[in-house]
Amino acid sequence: MFGDLFEEDYSHISNNHCGKGKKSKPRDSEPPAPRGFTNLSGIKNQGGTCYLNSLLQTLLFTPEFREALFSLGPEELGTLDDSSKPDTKVRVIPLQLQRLFAQLLLLDQQAASTTDLTESFGWNGHEEMRQHDVQELNRVLFSALETSLVGTSGHDLINRLYHGTVVKQIVCKECKNMSETQEDFLDLTVAVKGVAGLEEALWNMYVEEEYFENENLYRCGACDKLVEASKSAKLRKLPPFLTISLLRFNFDFKKCERYKETSCYTFPVQINLRPFCEQTEMDDSEYMYELFSVIIHKGDCYGGHYHVYIRDVDELGNWQLHEEEDRWIDDKTLRDTEKAKEIENPLATLEGILSEEESKQIPVTQLGQKLLKKKGVPWNKKYRKQYGGLQKYLQDHPQIFHFSPDGKKVGLKETHKFLFKSDSQGQNLRSPPQSNDVHWNSGKKPTRLRDSSASCHWFDLNDSEVQPIKEKDIEKQFQGKESAYMLFYRKSQLKRPPEARGNPRYQIPEHLLNEMNAANTELQKKRAECDSASNGIDVHLHLSSCYKFHNGALHPSLTWKESVVDLTVDRRKTLGDLRQSIFQMFKSWEGDMILSIAKPLPAGLHLYQILDGDELTLDGIGLADGADIFVWNGKEVGGTKVMTGPDHEPVVVNVLRLVEYNEGGKGQHFTESQHVFSCSTKLGDLRRALAPSGGIILKNGSGPDKEAKNWEVFLEEDMKETVKTVGLTDGCSVLVLDSHDQSFVNVSSGNLTAFTYDISWLQVKNVCGTEDEEKHVKITATIETVMSDIKMKVIRELRLEEELANDSCLRPVGKNGKLLSPVPEDYTVKEAELKMGSLLGLCRGKAPTSTQLFLYFIVESDLNASPEMEIVVEETASVKECLNLMLEKCGLSGDSWHLRRIDWCYEAGEALSQE
Repeated sequence: MFGDLFEEDYSHISNNHCGKGKKSKPRDSEPPAPRGFTNLSGIKNQGGTCYLNSLLQTLLFTPEFREALFSLGPEELGTLDDSSKPDTKVRVIPLQLQRLFAQLLLLDQQAASTTDLTESFGWNGHEEMRQHDVQELNRVLFSALETSLVGTSGHDLINRLYHGTVVKQIVCKECKNMSETQEDFLDLTVAVKGVAGLEEALWNMYVEEEYFENENLYRCGACDKLVEASKSAKLRKLPPFLTISLLRFNFDFKKCERYKETSCYTFPVQINLRPFCEQTEMDDSEYMYELFSVIIHKGDCYGGHYHVYIRDVDELGNWQLHEEEDRWIDDKTLRDTEKAKEIENPLATLEGILSEEESKQIPVTQLGQKLLKKKGVPWNKKYRKQYGGLQKYLQDHPQIFHFSPDGKKVGLKETHKFLFKSDSQGQNLRSPPQSNDVHWNSGKKPTRLRDSSASCHWFDLNDSEVQPIKEKDIEKQFQGKESAYMLFYRKSQLKRPPEARGNPRYQIPEHLLNEMNAANTELQKKRAECDSASNGIDVHLHLSSCYKFHNGALHPSLTWKESVVDLTVDRRKTLGDLRQSIFQMFKSWEGDMILSIAKPLPAGLHLYQILDGDELTLDGIGLADGADIFVWNGKEVGGTKVMTGPDHEPVVVNVLRLVEYNEGGKGQHFTESQHVFSCSTKLGDLRRALAPSGGIILKNGSGPDKEAKNWEVFLEEDMKETVKTVGLTDGCSVLVLDSHDQSFVNVSSGNLTAFTYDISWLQVKNVCGTEDEEKHVKITATIETVMSDIKMKVIRELRLEEELANDSCLRPVGKNGKLLSPVPEDYTVKEAELKMGSLLGLCRGKAPTSTQLFLYFIVESDLNASPEMEIVVEETASVKECLNLMLEKCGLSGDSWHLRRIDWCYEAGEALSQE
């Protein structure tokens, strides 16, 4: 199945340590998560390696295996750093397995990676994604380790721990000659189909005899003829660790398909193998084994998932169940116990009665009488309603009870009769603590396991996840689609030294200890950096002494950068900690210190809620990254009272007025000014402020999808509304008409009847390369507004240096985002053919006058590869003059250049090529 997957391939060797420096896979930006509360490390699933992870965890929690592996030093195995040196023997698989075990034991991470190990196997990405059979992997991995350890002191590691022998004998009935063969094993494969549990499977294999008789005879070498004979098998040599593979997968020859056997199959936590061994004269302790690992398969024969239940022999993990779970389990156990008392399965009682009988069989009626004597109540009264008649109940369990030919007598089958005899301690062999609850009938109550104790800690290791479980949870894996697939037992005689208890560093070589210590130090450093980065937030502090309040908002007395102090704080700190940090920064502060959330608005800085509750964390009060905090006394700034909160937000309104005598310049019929009002200002107060002599106010309700002529009149009944309730927001335009202008308005309909064609708006973005690059502004204009006025509005709106007006121009932006030819500054919006909502770019460079041309040109023949350049020339310039200007622009000289007109053109401007 695995082919040459375990051939050591030095081309895949990684010299990194603890996952550092991988070339094939990028390092994660965040460090791995630390271990969970169990203090045990899982293993990452590479895509389909859950079967490998389960086996590796089992080997790790086999202390004798890992310590034997750790005992092999660099002098025998070599080092990974020497793998590239010629004529150097490096035993890669055991080295990578040592490192992985050290990481699982000592590295503070939730899950270790097996990438380096699988690369040492020679596996590629395809194999990492493909799931294999864990039983086959166990055999192949052991074989690969044996091969890799040849010539070292660990050459017999696998045989020493896992090797056992089975002897098979055939005895002639006539001459008593015995033919004997011996077979080695590293694991025992036992049947599941038609068998109730592990003990019955072992009984069938190593106690029951097969007979050669009738037409099926055996040829005896001594008799030299066909004779009757008996065939049997026994365990001759028991290994310290017994691995048992369950044949869950079978083939249905009728349906011609594979299937998974999901029937109940019990197995004990402790098992006495004396009945199955050839030599039985030794003390019972020599035959006692304890379960310490159960590899579980969930799914069907075509795929699924593996995880493993493991007993923590050295108590390396933190075994602690949640109290609520404990209470729930205890309550459930109590309910189950009470229910069991009410129902009481009679199977164990009947087995117990028959096991005490010296004769092989007794009459069924006599069995009923013995039951009456034992329970004090007859079968028909206690059990008939649930189980039917006694005769029928016995016949329903043929794997336990054996009837005489006439069907009148009944007894236990030999396997059950033997297993109901007690051992020298008086305990049942199948499950020493609780013998009466164990049955081989898959349809009945399964084997009960001993209660968990302080010295019996079990964990479910499921790839990266590790959870504590109780020993009785193993019962859930007796049957079903998720059921036990491999069992691992260890001799009860194997005792661990006291210094190994709870000590993951025990017997780990010094060089690996140093490597893990360095890796943990690096992990702690990275986690601290990541923790600081993930929990750090930047806040912008605005000190009240650097601000003044005017025109409805706070404005810095100096530049914005000089008025703001940036501070990085941990969101887990309290508000009191933040306040203390600010006090330390501004030691000259006197009086109360109030911290208010601030927000920059078009009108200026506005204050909102006060931060209160010094005992609360910054995260708890909802302080966001990048928040603006205003530091003040909570009352006034520069002697002016400041209104705070959303009800007093300042709103910037564009106010338009009709202009008499064309005072606004060429073709302009409106003047524009900006005014700031609180959003709680009533419209009546707004009208008195804008039109103290009387008049009407109109709101421009136009937007990107509306007509520009959508002006609405605020009626008298609207005057009690506020700026906020009527929908006036930053950038909205209102038109103020004095009494002599009201003839243009049909007040009854609320529509403007004249001059509406004049009102428009444009979008402008800054592409001058300043810090406000790409910022958009919306400019109100009329179709007669001159482009130079629009440019000045943009510069003021963006708060740019006014000197930029002498070296900038407005250029339309095409549909493809390309900047088109600049618009002459003495053009009106109408003359520039700009539509409402057109997008312009504020660019460096002077716009051409009405007597100049704007030209594009490119150099060389490859038009797609050459950068595009621009020049401005007079209309009267000759071609030669244009060429000289182009050469000067691109730093070229010579007389071999000429101009060629390109067949394509842009939306505006001319395009020429230079060859």
